[in-house]
Amino acid sequence: MQTVSHKFSPEDIISVVGALDKAGIDIIEIGHGDGLTGSTINYGFSEHSDYDLIKAASSVITKSKLAVLLVPGIGTVEDMEKAKESGITAIRIATHCTEADVAEQHIMAAKDLGLFTVGFLMMAHLTDVDRLVEEALKMESYGADVVYATDSAGAMLPIDVTEKISALKRNLKIPIGHHSHNNLGLAVANSLAAIEAGATYIDGSLSGLGAGAGNTSTETLIAVLNRMNIEHNADLYAAMDASTKGLIPVLEAKGLKPQTNLDAMIMGYAGVYSSFMLHAKKAAKRFDVDVRDILMELGKRKAVGGQEDWIIEVAHELSLEASNK
Repeated sequence: MQTVSHKFSPEDIISVVGALDKAGIDIIEIGHGDGLTGSTINYGFSEHSDYDLIKAASSVITKSKLAVLLVPGIGTVEDMEKAKESGITAIRIATHCTEADVAEQHIMAAKDLGLFTVGFLMMAHLTDVDRLVEEALKMESYGADVVYATDSAGAMLPIDVTEKISALKRNLKIPIGHHSHNNLGLAVANSLAAIEAGATYIDGSLSGLGAGAGNTSTETLIAVLNRMNIEHNADLYAAMDASTKGLIPVLEAKGLKPQTNLDAMIMGYAGVYSSFMLHAKKAAKRFDVDVRDILMELGKRKAVGGQEDWIIEVAHELSLEASNK
């Protein structure tokens, strides 16, 4: 919401959230960038109420948990109760990394409401490992289902993520999560470092859309997890479609030009050279097949530059396979 000046409409939410749900995303967070009831003169006004957006999202969700962010001091327990009535099934309660105490009432209330409850320790680069563990243990004691080390400023290096997530994993009984920003171009690398250190919840956003330099690109992260044979519930093609068919048209309608290059990502995922893309797109159109399937098959065949003539053959074979199903 911050990236579009809080201008997502209920119709926009339906388009994007419905596509994310189909892509198998476990938890979908919507709402103002500063959390529930963050629509103020200080943080920027939304064009629509949190509750209208929650109701819109809830109307198209079939599998995913629907979450909002709540920052104590901005959002209240009463706001949380109203959000639950509107359709949320999860909540992420965020404090500064040294101030978990202020979340006690909110985390306990969320659990009483039956919500999947995430403790969000923001700006985690600003404190040392021991203090971060101390604050995370507080959130665990209040009843949080998951605690996140959140790199709100995009300032952490993979070694920092490894150190902090490993310490949380050693000391907490509940799962650990990580949220990256891409200010140093390390969002995916830091997400992988978190997973390798024991995190089981990793945040992403379509096309990396988010405050500042953006967040971990959901589509890119899924591709990398697939390549690493790391188990998850998301579908790569569906996530890419959620971006190109769900999110990007919404952004373009608002006059924004998202900086995405899913073509480059899928070529890296398939392991084929960039010269193949234009030819593959033409063949996909000619034979009515998915260009991604062409590239994946070329990757399996270990095609290299100069073997573009394989593209027609592959597209034709895929078309025949589809017609025989």
